[in-house]
Amino acid sequence: MDIDFNEYKLRCELRGHDDDVRGICVCGDENIATSSRDRTIRVWSVDPADKRKFSSSKILLGHTSFVGPLAWIPPTDEYPEGRLVSGSMDTFVFVWNMINGENIQTLKGHQMQVTGVTLDNDDIVSSSVDQTLKRWRNGQLVESWEAHQSPVQAVIKLPSGELVSGSSDTTLKLWKGKTSLRTFAGHTDTVRGLAVMPDLGFLSASHDGSIRLWALSGEVLLEMVGHTSIVYSVDSHASGLIISGSEDRHAKIWKDGVCVQTLEHPGCVWDAKFLASGDIVTACSDGVVRIWTVRHDLIADQMEIEAYDSQLSQYILSRKKVGGLRLDELPGRDTLTLPGTSDGQTKVVREGDNGVAYVWSMKEQRWDKIGEVVDGPDGVADRPILDGVQYDFVFDVDIGDGEPIRKLPYNRSDNPYDAADKWLLRENLPLAYRQQIVEFILQNSGQKDFNFNPSFRDPFTGANAYVPGQASHTAATPAKSYKHIPKKGMLVFDVAQYDGILKKMTEFNDTLRSDSVNNDKSLTEVEVSRVGAIIKILKDTSHYHSTNFADMDIALLLKVLQAWPPAMMFPATDIVRMLVLHPHGASLLIKHVETNNNDLLLDVIKKVTEDSALPANLLTTVRVLVNLFKNSSFHYWLQTNHSQILDAFSNCYSSPNKNLQLAYSTLLLNYAVLLIEKKDQEGQSQVLSAALQVAEEEAADVDSKFRSLVAIGSLMLEGLVKKIAVDFDVESIAKSAKASKEAKIAEVGADIDLVIRQ
Repeated sequence: MDIDFNEYKLRCELRGHDDDVRGICVCGDENIATSSRDRTIRVWSVDPADKRKFSSSKILLGHTSFVGPLAWIPPTDEYPEGRLVSGSMDTFVFVWNMINGENIQTLKGHQMQVTGVTLDNDDIVSSSVDQTLKRWRNGQLVESWEAHQSPVQAVIKLPSGELVSGSSDTTLKLWKGKTSLRTFAGHTDTVRGLAVMPDLGFLSASHDGSIRLWALSGEVLLEMVGHTSIVYSVDSHASGLIISGSEDRHAKIWKDGVCVQTLEHPGCVWDAKFLASGDIVTACSDGVVRIWTVRHDLIADQMEIEAYDSQLSQYILSRKKVGGLRLDELPGRDTLTLPGTSDGQTKVVREGDNGVAYVWSMKEQRWDKIGEVVDGPDGVADRPILDGVQYDFVFDVDIGDGEPIRKLPYNRSDNPYDAADKWLLRENLPLAYRQQIVEFILQNSGQKDFNFNPSFRDPFTGANAYVPGQASHTAATPAKSYKHIPKKGMLVFDVAQYDGILKKMTEFNDTLRSDSVNNDKSLTEVEVSRVGAIIKILKDTSHYHSTNFADMDIALLLKVLQAWPPAMMFPATDIVRMLVLHPHGASLLIKHVETNNNDLLLDVIKKVTEDSALPANLLTTVRVLVNLFKNSSFHYWLQTNHSQILDAFSNCYSSPNKNLQLAYSTLLLNYAVLLIEKKDQEGQSQVLSAALQVAEEEAADVDSKFRSLVAIGSLMLEGLVKKIAVDFDVESIAKSAKASKEAKIAEVGADIDLVIRQ
């Protein structure tokens, strides 16, 4: 139907999700499916008792991480209510039966988050951060190809039959099968959302804040600019209207390239879609789905609209700052009844929607009004203040020798040499420290590519700045701006209860001896004695430099791991965990791994992660892998097999066993350190994806969450995946961490937030 533009008003709110609503799918005329960070999908239907409203008719459970893209498959004889396709951070694509909400297909093949799903006749096509598009037919993967050199963020099918993909590489591509017909360039940042524009072409939404309408020829027909932050989604209606959703909390309605209405929300608008009727559905980070309409008989009643307006006002108020302080946290005027403690003491109080400053006069014994406190542009109030002046940065510098921490202020517009010289003179420190201070400023202000201006003159000597080839002085060491990142070095699990391990292994061996079926797998008395000798060597850590093992010792342990039943493996695995920390033991083990046609370690991993995997086996095996990082001889093997290893243990993050959670997070952290060193972007991306899952897991142990956050921060700071992390919405993870009551979680959250902003 055609729609003459009228102002949209709130129709109803759909409450039920426990976290951000990330995706919307229109299922037929009026049914809606929504996906959420809470790992669920909800199906909503018009409430028969009140046509204005919707009620939740089904909850689809099965994904183990947040759910994003959705697509509806229309009804068939077999599925009279149709099916729903969903993609998730857990790397899976699920197909659901809409009648009963059952998962009828699990499509496994992507290595990282699934970002888009679309239908191509009877096929499903999915996009992923792993840079691929995959085609699925009858539950089976039939095609897969690398579509971009960066994460693929969205995919749609055009009425003419082609596919369009959008990527973090800022481009879009037109596909006929696996053949790229055209590349569309023009956006300056990640392409996040796509939609068909009937009879004209297609729409793209970008992190650069714009929406573009493209013809298939590659021509840009329209560019719509108005959002002040990332645009996550875009959709069109047969009437010609366009809707977009953004990080700036607004859903904007466009007609002929002009914004005709803005729908304000109390949080980020992740997705926005049109119903066939022309009504609009929006998905918000506050966990609420909202429907907006121009049809007067469906508009919410006045009380509901006033309640929403009040909710908006409260949200805006909670975020408003005066003088860097949150307005809703300021005390009221009643605090002025209390006398000040010193002459000139200032106090800011809330008066209505403003902050007003007062100063205490000891002589008059009263508070005198100074005036209203006003913030500058967005973000200005968040800038640090030193001696009453705001700066882009105020760094802590540790001079050492018991001296107090010094404060070094700096603005991005400053010449770093100028700033360093002025600071050194003010602090009465030698100018020989200049180059180190300059390098510190450039490193921590994100200006590593600063180009020295040859016209610069020293403000005190009139000379050009001296820029030495390398520092020639051992001088003050500026304190790092980050508390916990980047992580350097590998973590290990180096404590073992050897007596208990030997006792349990002997007990299992006796059981095998008495078992007529498995008797041949038991160890002889001599072999049991040899296990005792191995443990004796491992106990004596002070002589690791001079003790050795025999080849038969390694062969014996590997024999146990290969031959013994899974339920009896873990004591031997624990011995191997400690063996790899012994220099000679590690060198013998790598020789056995490299000279055997079958990779024994991968065989062990497969054995312990098969169906009905035992927590004890998972724990000891992950700890073995963690300890392998300590010896550089294993680094190539670890890097080469990172994908298999991480896939095998991918479910450990949600284990109720806290020791297993910690071991898995430590594995991710060690992998982050190694793959940063190796400059392996593909590997870093997979580790980042896994670490984000841990960071988002509500039930994760504090230490596990901390190590995963350190991995994320390190990968962003020194790795090659900062942009991917931002696309993953790492900012909300950092924000959540900063609000934690656990000090170290809050600190590493602040570290990640600082990396994002540089």
